[in-house]
Formats: sequence, structure tokens, C-alpha cells
Amino acid sequence: MFSADTIPDRRGLADRRGGGKRSEELTAAIELGQVEILFQPQFASAGNRLVGAEALSRWNHPRLGRIGIEALFDIAERCGRATELTSHIAIRALAVASAWPEHLRLSINISAADLLDDNFGTTILAALTVADFGPERLTIELTEQALVSELDRSGVQLDRLARRGIRIALDDFGAGFCNFRYLKHLPLDGLKLDRSMIEGIVDDERDRAVLRGIVAMAWALGLWVVAEGVETEEQRLAIAREGCEKWQGFLGGAPMTARAFADFAAG
Repeated sequence: MFSADTIPDRRGLADRRGGGKRSEELTAAIELGQVEILFQPQFASAGNRLVGAEALSRWNHPRLGRIGIEALFDIAERCGRATELTSHIAIRALAVASAWPEHLRLSINISAADLLDDNFGTTILAALTVADFGPERLTIELTEQALVSELDRSGVQLDRLARRGIRIALDDFGAGFCNFRYLKHLPLDGLKLDRSMIEGIVDDERDRAVLRGIVAMAWALGLWVVAEGVETEEQRLAIAREGCEKWQGFLGGAPMTARAFADFAAG
């Protein structure tokens, strides 16, 4: 997930007294359009062509200012509004992406609460139908944290979506402890490397060796690899040499509005 926006402290926002009020504020923000949907471009390493975008969100809070996606989801989970937020992002992002050229894909993030919601799959499939957006063009990104509890139940949810052609990617790979059970038992199509895995690859041979090992493991499992947080041309060249199929980051473009992305895609 993208988190470079300047945001208030997440713990202060989430743990502050008055959680009920925060829940009401978030619900109202969704209804009033204060939760903005942005799109960060994604590129193929081969040829450096645009292949899609990740849908992100931020809350333009009237008092606290801009709240980035990580803090926003943290608040939503603590308020019991995570599934509502995910649905809001998915429905709006799919409506936008339905007008894109057919070769462009959309990625959306989901939370632990989504995987525990029996209606989650139905919501996503219904949103695809309404938007007339092919499921094979959608990638769902989830983090290890979203899989910590009830792995079997999460697997059932993801299997249902995978059978419809939706691709599943493990996000922020390398940012924390990796439970290799996820790679063995979940219907994953790809790994999305955390930006911390990319920062030192130009100058540090050990960092390149780690990246090379992860890519080799992914290939052996039939998974593609996306590098996140690419900020320099040197990093882009390095991840391409090591076999990362796709990348995103400030080098290619910061998260942008739907209109700006449409202009960007049009060239």
C-alpha cells in the first residue's frame, strides 16, 4: 500500500476516545465523497509500458487534514467500517477503470475484515458485473497482516474469487515475517515487494542477492513479481535485470486522480 502522504499519527487517530464519533465521521465522509480514490500507475519491466494502476484512497478530513491509506484502513478496522471502506473503493475504482483501454488492469487492496466477511466475494463480483469489468483484469492485494487469523477461511474466500479469474497478490512482501504457508496454500498469482526490498539494490550486493533469491522462489512457484517504491532509473534497471515483471513508484508516477490517470494513459 502507498503511504507517503503526510498523515496524522495512526495510533492517535485510532485509539483516541470517541471511537463511535470517528466511526460516524468515516461513514459520513464516505457518503459525502471526502474519501478520495487515486490511481498509481504500474508498468511492465519489459518495454516499460503502462499496464494498469493500483487504486488507493485518502480521507480529506475537514479538521485533521489529509489521512493516507494506511491510517485510513487502520481507522476503518477499529471502527468496524473496513468492509464498507473496501466496497466503496472497489465500486468507485471499477467504475473509473471500466472506461480504460482493455489492456490496463486494476489492483485494489483488501483488509483482514474483508476476508472474514462472508459477503465480501459477492460484493466484489457484483461490483465487477455493474462496472462491466472483466474479472481477469482485476488484482486483489492483501498483506500478511490480513492473513494472520483464520487462514483456512481466508483461503476459501480467495479461492472463490480466483475461480472467477480474479488474480491474487501478496502485498508488502519482505516487510515483516513471512509465513511460507501462505505461498503453499493460498491461490496466489504474484508477490508485491515492499519498498524496503528495493531501496538498497543499486549499491548493495547483498540486497540484490536477496531480491534475486525471492524472484527465483516466485518463479519456481509460478508467481509474478512486482517491485513497489521504484524512485530512480537505476532501481528500475536493477529490478528489470533481476526478473521483476512489473513495477510502480514515483519514477513512473505518484498516485493521481481518475482524470489525471486517464490523461496519463492517453499519453
